[in-house]
Amino acid sequence: MQRNKKSAGRLFRRFLPYYRPYRAIMLLDLLCAALTTACELVLPMLVREITGAATAEPMALTRALILRCAVIYLVLRVIDTAANYLMASVGHIMGAKMETDMRRDLFSHLQRLSFSYYDNTKIGTLMSRMTSDLFDVTEFSHHCPEEFFIAAIKIVGSFILLYSMSPSLTLIVFAAIPPIIFVLFFFNRRMKRGFAASRVQVGELNSQVEDSLLGIRVVRSFANEAREEEKFGAGNRRFLAIKTKVYHIMAGFTSSTRLFDGVMYILVVVLGASLLMRGEITAGDYVAFILFVSTLLGSVRRIVEYAEQFQRGMTGIERFSEIMDIEPKIKDAPDAIELGDVKGAVELRGVSFSYESDTRPVLTHLDLSVRAGESIALVGPSGGGKTTLCSLIPRFYEASEGSILIDGTDIRRVTMRSLREQIGVVAQDVYLFSGTVRENIAYGKKDATDAEIAEAARAAGAEEFILALPDGYDTYVGERGVKLSGGQKQRLSIARVFLKNPPILILDEATSALDNESERLVQRSLERLAKGRTTFTIAHRLTTVRSADRILVLTEDGIAESGSHDELLAKNGLYAELYKLYSL
Repeated sequence: MQRNKKSAGRLFRRFLPYYRPYRAIMLLDLLCAALTTACELVLPMLVREITGAATAEPMALTRALILRCAVIYLVLRVIDTAANYLMASVGHIMGAKMETDMRRDLFSHLQRLSFSYYDNTKIGTLMSRMTSDLFDVTEFSHHCPEEFFIAAIKIVGSFILLYSMSPSLTLIVFAAIPPIIFVLFFFNRRMKRGFAASRVQVGELNSQVEDSLLGIRVVRSFANEAREEEKFGAGNRRFLAIKTKVYHIMAGFTSSTRLFDGVMYILVVVLGASLLMRGEITAGDYVAFILFVSTLLGSVRRIVEYAEQFQRGMTGIERFSEIMDIEPKIKDAPDAIELGDVKGAVELRGVSFSYESDTRPVLTHLDLSVRAGESIALVGPSGGGKTTLCSLIPRFYEASEGSILIDGTDIRRVTMRSLREQIGVVAQDVYLFSGTVRENIAYGKKDATDAEIAEAARAAGAEEFILALPDGYDTYVGERGVKLSGGQKQRLSIARVFLKNPPILILDEATSALDNESERLVQRSLERLAKGRTTFTIAHRLTTVRSADRILVLTEDGIAESGSHDELLAKNGLYAELYKLYSL
């Protein structure tokens, strides 16, 4: 997938709208962050007060002063504990809610993307972006503003307090911060690239695991477990190599900051001691300086520790934005109308189409007129465009030229939802969802009653085997319907379409993968389903389309022959040749 590199600023601006519903929570979180930071900054000042009193006038260091400082610190600690609890709970919950919103938007956007997008995208990669990527964004959404806010308060607050004690020493200490920032900037950019590469590889691994596990029966039937392990091992090693490089960069990052820590401590200890000897600062100021430097370095270390999470979060936002920025190639027109009361007349006028990955046209200036209720069979050699033609009618793909009309209305002028509600598809590759028999049939009509589901099952010839299942309609079918036979799955898919009750029907080689007995049962169900509907049937087994009102022989050059079964046999052309081949 093409990566569209964006600056951190642009990515963060893209992410900001997800904070909008939670502004009050965000403000509370930042208030708590300010309180915890203020509590931390007060401690060096209390120590300075005690140290200053002890060195300037020992008699001034009274129990009352010590007790007052202790009470102030304990009160601040209670406030700090409460504020920290809110930060850790409410802040993280806010992040989880934002993650939920982003996952909702991402899933909704994926539902609208065209089939051409999925033709070129691995599902495992998309799964990675919806899970691990967005989890990293959750942590980022909470910690990013919080950590930067805390760091800003500490740096600004420390500067003001230290400058009031010794301007010269403060300027020297803060002069050491820009080199640290430079090092952070240098390593952060390299880490971002590394984490982006690791995310891509994780998606590849997920896709490979999904492919291997879904095809586990094929793997074992060919005794190719070792081959699959070898493929996975190669991908796993690539992931390790990327992570190894990233961690070397992180090691250089953290080691550099530790070096700067030592330099800053030496600066304060040596230069502070010199100023103390000359009487330019007090002993209390000297101790406060050392404690404040510890606070400053603690802030730097927190940013260092947070850097990996920050980069993961930015990478997650970037990968999220990449998908959200993809415009659906097929979408409703601004003035799209609802398609209703469909009779079923379908017309193709000069329709041409070619896939993005292949410049050669699949269909060229195709014209076709189908009457409402007419049964059309599409036959011919592979690559002739039979499945493509049927995919254009519900707008799974968009014709590059020409127009398709239903009952005289151009399908580009109607909403896709209302268009697809009028079309039922029964394909060779049946997809059943992980759930019960009842839930899979009811997918054809979300508010279907049990009686309607049972009636659809009877019409599809599926009721007998359903009632023989352990739990009848409540039997769990397994992932992709793995617990059912091919014929059983196909009849459930037909029941689904019966329940939908569309006026236009597309049968895409619905029986080609079945044994003879299953084919006979399913064919009988399909005949009942097609009765009274406009039907497009794609078939390689020509005996299944002999009763069609019209048979179209589709080749790379378009419609080569058209007519009934008997008429085409009498012509003794391509159809007759194909029929003889099948009959042998």
